[in-house]
Amino acid sequence: MLKIRLARTGVRHKPFYRIVATDERKKLATAPLEIIGTWQPSVDAFSIDKKKLEAWVKKGAQISGAVKELLEKK
Repeated sequence: MLKIRLARTGVRHKPFYRIVATDERKKLATAPLEIIGTWQPSVDAFSIDKKKLEAWVKKGAQISGAVKELLEKK
């Protein structure tokens, strides 16, 4: 099943997240199908490509709870 979720990158105590479309059965460290957006909580920087998000949802991807919360806040 396709999932839109957060993938953590960055260094310790300075997290940086990519919002990615990936196969739910694969591990987080594997290459995502597509990078949809980014989120950096330390400076509250959030960006997402809404067209890509809508395209993946039409393909059947489900949005994770953490990404849903981010979308509701922004």
